[in-house]
Amino acid sequence: MNYLGIEKTKTDKTVKELNQLLACHHVYYQNLRNFHWNVQGENFFALHAQFEALYQDARTQIDAIAERILTLRHRPMSNMSDYLDASMVDEAGNVKDDRKMVSITLDNHKRIIECMRNVLDAAENAGDEGTNDLISGFLGDIEKKSWMLDAWLSHHREPVAA
Repeated sequence: MNYLGIEKTKTDKTVKELNQLLACHHVYYQNLRNFHWNVQGENFFALHAQFEALYQDARTQIDAIAERILTLRHRPMSNMSDYLDASMVDEAGNVKDDRKMVSITLDNHKRIIECMRNVLDAAENAGDEGTNDLISGFLGDIEKKSWMLDAWLSHHREPVAA
């Protein structure tokens, strides 16, 4: 049954982009968990809470993206190895500096925003307003969070030696 009124073949490109976004979100989520667990220093309380809020939001988006892929009658990626291969977001590794953690998070956001825009382009070409609605909301949210993190980072940059 075609309950969406969109031919499944028209959504192939959208699903490909959604799966890449799903992969990016999974690696981003784990980076945030890493930072949440390992942040130290004078900014601990603020950043520990912020990283937790960000990974909780990412977890919600991961589920929504996977369910949208299923709604489009496709199968979402579900293996970590596939996520690592497909993601535009890199694993952060062992980071100790809190400013570097925020900088990496902003870079992750930049890559996720690029993925989201790719999804929006593909969904628009397929006439898939449901995907556009879902991802547009996510896009506005991550752009706002990026602005806030950038504002924090600009206040906490290392002083430049004279």
